Amino acid sequence: MERVPLREVWDHEEQDFTPWLQKNIDVLNEVLKDGETNLYLSDPEREQDTENFYMDIVAEDERGNIVIIENQLEKSNHDHLGKLITYLAATEAKAAIWIVSEPRQEHVDAISWLNKSQLADFYLIKLEAYKIENSLPAPLLTLIAKPGPRILNNDDPRFLFWTALLERMKKKSDLFANIAPQSSIWISTGAGKAGLSYQFVIHKHDVQALFGINRAKEETKEIFNKLSEFKEEINLKFTGELNWEPRPELKSSQIVNYISIGGYLDEGKWQQIQDAMINAMINLEEALRPHIDELKI
Repeated sequence: MERVPLREVWDHEEQDFTPWLQKNIDVLNEVLKDGETNLYLSDPEREQDTENFYMDIVAEDERGNIVIIENQLEKSNHDHLGKLITYLAATEAKAAIWIVSEPRQEHVDAISWLNKSQLADFYLIKLEAYKIENSLPAPLLTLIAKPGPRILNNDDPRFLFWTALLERMKKKSDLFANIAPQSSIWISTGAGKAGLSYQFVIHKHDVQALFGINRAKEETKEIFNKLSEFKEEINLKFTGELNWEPRPELKSSQIVNYISIGGYLDEGKWQQIQDAMINAMINLEEALRPHIDELKI
């Protein structure tokens, strides 16, 4: 086997490698299928419509969450790491993948450190190309850094709150039946179509039940506008106050019911808070379901 310089295979990062990866996303999926990692990507898109920056590829995981991919046909550098974090924050993605020709040790350490925060999942992948005699060069992707298993703190008040809420939820609806409690401020479940989800959010002294749209920017806008045509009907069926938030500066929009009677630090009110969240979520799902079913996406 003979190693081939990447620039001989893909002359230009943006014009050659990124389109190739978009068409051959399964090559990346094979690398990500690694034990507890097991991340599966679909619907890769080249992002061109973001106002302030340009992302190489935006894809979805199996739950419809956004995953961003940053490509670099050279040694890893601080500039691309900064871009990766910026894109992650701007898109509210759940995972970020950085593909480089040569990962520098300081960036391997940085990705490992970021994964310890558990704010998102970070993957660092080394890209090489090889050929045998006169064969065409073939890519070789190697997973260098990845997130570890999620550590659950059973004493965390958020974990205890979600445990109690999910148990109470099962008695009224199976919408969150397959969701496990975790030490985070939110839990979500799919709404039946890619990029659409129902989410519970908790803060110290307030909570939310919401429907989120998280797709390519124009698709998000189109879906939100389509549902907005039935805003009066949906609000009336919900029988409560809904905030319709298009959030044009982001790739996500949401329809939210804000509940201000307490949060995860108000333990004495947990039952009351959870009942309010569960009732709001059930009403929200029932109000939106027929309109989601009609979406042609």
